[in-house]
Amino acid sequence: MEFKQESNRIYLENEEGSMIAEVTFPAISEQVVNINHTFVDDSLRGQGIAGKLMEEVVKQLKAENKKASLTCSYAIKWFEKNKQYRDLILSKE
Repeated sequence: MEFKQESNRIYLENEEGSMIAEVTFPAISEQVVNINHTFVDDSLRGQGIAGKLMEEVVKQLKAENKKASLTCSYAIKWFEKNKQYRDLILSKE
């Protein structure tokens, strides 16, 4: 399984080239993105694909020294469960 990366988007395509999973995180500023959407096709549900997408976002945030604002409900829950990455979330203070 090989995720593809574009600016502010990580996604997965099937053999036919159709997008079957993605996470989007548009820039809010030079150092902050908003993780605003996560999608996984029904054919992949229950395989941990959404979590793998989030891990890819974490890698990119760390590599680019960025923080994330969270408006996607899945991303909010994922970061609550994976507290080791809380330093990547933009503080609301």
